[in-house]
Amino acid sequence: MAKKVKLKKTLVDQILDKAKIVHESLAINALEGELPNDIKREEIFKTLALTGDKSGPVIGIVQITEHLSEKKLAKISGNKKVSMIPQKDLQKTTGYIHGANNPVGIRQKHAFPIFIDQRALELGQMIVSAGEVGRSIRIDSQALADFVGATFADLIED
Repeated sequence: MAKKVKLKKTLVDQILDKAKIVHESLAINALEGELPNDIKREEIFKTLALTGDKSGPVIGIVQITEHLSEKKLAKISGNKKVSMIPQKDLQKTTGYIHGANNPVGIRQKHAFPIFIDQRALELGQMIVSAGEVGRSIRIDSQALADFVGATFADLIED
């Protein structure tokens, strides 16, 4: 069991609290080091910022253990092709640095289409970044999708 420490609320925590959306604040860096025993790698999702040839920026959210299929994301988002936003352009596009992109914060500032891999719905809950490197939230997958206007779809490379 992870040690329960009173964490300083991130902006994402504050937004979700204000909206009365139940979530759990976590101090984990999913990209490095060991995970607490009560967290499985497949529960952790990465928020990827891409740009479509027709739509402009589009957000794809997949498990950190999987690879996003750009083909599938392009098709579902109405693009012919999508490609990752270069790291040097990431912060000016989404407002976040690499490793801190999150659907809640992005949705507050931008109306980018957001797609979450359907495995999140199957798991029931998911862990995503809380907008700061080393901080995450655990949240009901459907509640998150409803709040950010996301669509569930198969986004994983076969």
